[in-house]
Amino acid sequence: MRKIKEILENKGLLKKIFFILFILLLFRIAAHVPIPGPDPENVRNFLAEAFRGNSVLSFLDIFSGGGISRFSIVMMGLGPYITASIMIQLLTMVVPKLEAISKEGEEGHRKMNQYSRLVALPLSFIEGYAGIRFLQYSSSQTGADFLSGLGLDEWALMLLAIAGGTMFLMWLGELITEKGLGNGVSIIIFAGIVAGLPQSVGQAIQKIIVSEYDMGIIVTQLGILAAIMAVIVAIVFVTEGQRKLPISYAKRVRGSKLYGGVESFLPLKLNMSGVIPIIFAGAFMNIPNMIGFFSQVRNETIAAAATWVQETFNPQGLPYAVFFFILVFAFTFFSTFLYFKPKDVAENLQKHGGFIPGIRPGTQTEKYLSWLINRVTLWGAIFLSLIAVLPFLIQIFANIGNIVIGGTGLLIVVGVAIEIKNQINAQIVTRSYEAI
Repeated sequence: MRKIKEILENKGLLKKIFFILFILLLFRIAAHVPIPGPDPENVRNFLAEAFRGNSVLSFLDIFSGGGISRFSIVMMGLGPYITASIMIQLLTMVVPKLEAISKEGEEGHRKMNQYSRLVALPLSFIEGYAGIRFLQYSSSQTGADFLSGLGLDEWALMLLAIAGGTMFLMWLGELITEKGLGNGVSIIIFAGIVAGLPQSVGQAIQKIIVSEYDMGIIVTQLGILAAIMAVIVAIVFVTEGQRKLPISYAKRVRGSKLYGGVESFLPLKLNMSGVIPIIFAGAFMNIPNMIGFFSQVRNETIAAAATWVQETFNPQGLPYAVFFFILVFAFTFFSTFLYFKPKDVAENLQKHGGFIPGIRPGTQTEKYLSWLINRVTLWGAIFLSLIAVLPFLIQIFANIGNIVIGGTGLLIVVGVAIEIKNQINAQIVTRSYEAI
């Protein structure tokens, strides 16, 4: 109650909260605006059938806030922008000029964001085209075929609508980052996931009612609820978990003043990369579906190979879950060393007169940091991989059906909620200092 009172008394904080809520309202309105072209009724009927029991489509849909299932102008969500940001970050590792710009502080950060926006625009057209082609292929396989016979003008209108929706969401996210609390992109994805919760709860209640309160169905739903609560507790534990590495600063005399001689620590989180590894792995796991397009070609060898790949890596099969686990595990280490570079950390510590007790500055510190970050990341990678494959494992072994919000969704929701809580606490503390 005291925290709520402090929030209500902080007019600046309240203004930011209401601003975020208004932006999220605009996002939810955009999620219900259909793409011009196909008959909306036919689209809804097809997608309702396509999403039934398909964990991959549901996995992609959570990042668009239900945009794919509604065939709305924001069906790609912030996917192109996220992909562009990842591409720019990877390029900083191989392009010296980009690496120099990224180290220019706030100005460099602004330039990198501008590059990400420029790359996101053509990507939104490319991903929009791929998404429509995928739905076109799926609809023709089921006999619905609601996207056949599209003319050039219809394609142009649909792709412009999708690209415009992505740019609109990108603009909303930047407004939240600039004038609200936390990262705007994360908050929009968070809102999209939370928006699906009422539907999920309604479906669970409907199952119980339709089954005439069958005890087996009730126990199953309660088991799912208990599992979700356990996963949330585990996510909070791992997200907040960190290894505190002690850092000492040598005493330095400048003129008549003495500097340094203080003790601090370097926090090493169990999961430094967030959900980026799952996004990377999810993009790679779409490759078998793309290869499946070649199952209709005339060449029998290519058609047979494409059919085998598509059937082997079916989202409802165990090989899919195992390969997804391996990819997330590998990308967790890759993403961690993308954000945390032992060599740069060791150099910065040495420049500022800092050192790890018992470890010599320079190369020895770099080697020790590499060893330690590998050890810490191992447990974070195992946890993240288990969270990623959780909905697939439940679907395979428990035969429960499609999981509307899986481990990835919970990871995003809990992570963003913790970030917003920390931002609110920081605003309250800042106001307390200003009052003093």
